[in-house]
Amino acid sequence: MKRTIKDFIFEKSLLFLALLTLAGLAGIIWFLFKEGMPVLDTISLKHFLTGHDWYPTEDPPSFGIFPLIIGSVSVTLLAAVLAIPLGILCAIFLSEIASSRLRSIFKPFIELLAAMPSVVIGFVGMTVLAPFLQDYFGAPTGLNILNAAILLALMAVPTICTISEDALRSVPRSLKESSLALGATHWETLTTVTIPAAFSGIATGVMLGLSRVIGETMVVLMVAGGAALIPESLFDPVRPMPASIVAEMAESPFGSSHYHALFAIGIVLFFFTFLCNLAAFLVSQKYKLKASS
Repeated sequence: MKRTIKDFIFEKSLLFLALLTLAGLAGIIWFLFKEGMPVLDTISLKHFLTGHDWYPTEDPPSFGIFPLIIGSVSVTLLAAVLAIPLGILCAIFLSEIASSRLRSIFKPFIELLAAMPSVVIGFVGMTVLAPFLQDYFGAPTGLNILNAAILLALMAVPTICTISEDALRSVPRSLKESSLALGATHWETLTTVTIPAAFSGIATGVMLGLSRVIGETMVVLMVAGGAALIPESLFDPVRPMPASIVAEMAESPFGSSHYHALFAIGIVLFFFTFLCNLAAFLVSQKYKLKASS
């Protein structure tokens, strides 16, 4: 009887915490839309998304966020090009190649990178990487797309590596042994059996890593350059959406059109992150179904 009561209390406590989490999320989303949608009373949605001018302090103000969107997309795509191969290769090394001793050495360092404060990584970009890019590549400024993408890639690698490694290590040993028994080499087994079987987890890790890149604020604020312009090369400065919100929120009067425009940028950023997480879920479900069949 006492055990039944304890189980009931435990179950209801977990339900309450889950509902509390959902309520908090719903409250954040409601507040975001409540504060962001009034900007449409000042400017049309089309002009807000496709306008090339972001001059919120002029009279009349201009709230075109297309350069901010391009800045976020360019930095994210370049970071993905750098982070995805590095993260997956690290996961393959740790799960399939490295000995237990090597794994015990390398794994903590990768996890430590995930715990590194973003402001510290931003300082490294400003004081070390920016002068390097200027001196050795002749960049007009070291605070540019490439600088931000390299640092964001380093921040995404631990997420991609950790989740991908767990996915690779969860592949049944019998599948690998069957492939080896049929005469396949270790490399052939890895590419034709292990990775396809773990693709669901690898794709989830990639999408979650990119979600962190899209929403990262401090690094892009410090090293992306802060110019709300459409870039023409990797060495041009940009101003991603999170950097604009952080840089200008303290300066915008409460309830002004500038204030609402910044929240509207947050709505756009929310949809970017939501689409990444939705893609991770759909890919995960798709390949789980293939694996089970």
